Amino acid sequence: MKVLLINGSPNEFGCTNQALEIIKEELKNNGVDSEIFYLGKQAINGCVACGYCRKSKTYRCSISDIVNEAKEKAADCQGIIIGSPVHYASPAGNLLSFLDRFFYSGDVKAKFGASIVSARRAGTTASIDVLNKYFSINNMHIVGSSYWNMVHGSNKDEVLMDLEGVQTMRNLAKNMAYLIKAVDIAKANGLEDIEYEKGNRTNFIKKY
Repeated sequence: MKVLLINGSPNEFGCTNQALEIIKEELKNNGVDSEIFYLGKQAINGCVACGYCRKSKTYRCSISDIVNEAKEKAADCQGIIIGSPVHYASPAGNLLSFLDRFFYSGDVKAKFGASIVSARRAGTTASIDVLNKYFSINNMHIVGSSYWNMVHGSNKDEVLMDLEGVQTMRNLAKNMAYLIKAVDIAKANGLEDIEYEKGNRTNFIKKY
C-alpha cells in the first residue's frame, strides 16, 4: 500500500512540502507507505496533442521527461495526493502543465486522489476545485477531510501554526489510509475490479 505525494511547488522545502510531510507522517502512522515527488524548477511542457499516448497504448507521453518518471512511480500506488501553492487564485502553472499530460496519458482509474493547497491568504478553494477535476474525469475516488484541504502561512513555520490546517492534513491522511486498506480487504475477499464503460463520445454539433 503506497501513496504518491506530488509537490508541485517551485520551492522544494516550502509550505506545500510542509503540508505533504505532515500527511506522509500520518500515513506512516496508519501503516501506509508514501513518497514525496518534487517536480523541480525546470520548465515542463504542456500537452502538444500528438496523440502518442493513446495511439501507442503505452500510457506514456511522447515527451520523455519528469511526467513519465512520475507515471512509473504512480503505477504501484493506490493513492495520489497533489500539492500546490496558490498562484493568482489557481495552482502553479508548471504543475498544471504536468497534470495535463500525466492524467491524459495515464491509466489512473480506481485510484484514490486528493489535492492540497497552501496560501498566504486566499484563492485556496478555487485552486482545489481545479485540481480535483483531474480526478473526477479519470474514474478516481476523491478523498476528503474535516475541512477543505488547505494550509495557510508565508513559510513552513507559519504552516505549523495553522493548527486547523495541520489537523485537516492528518485527517486527510487517515481517510486515505482507511480507504486503501478497505479496498485491499475487499479484494482479498473477492471484490472484483470495476469494469468501466467506454467508447461513447457525444458531439454536440449536429450535422444535417
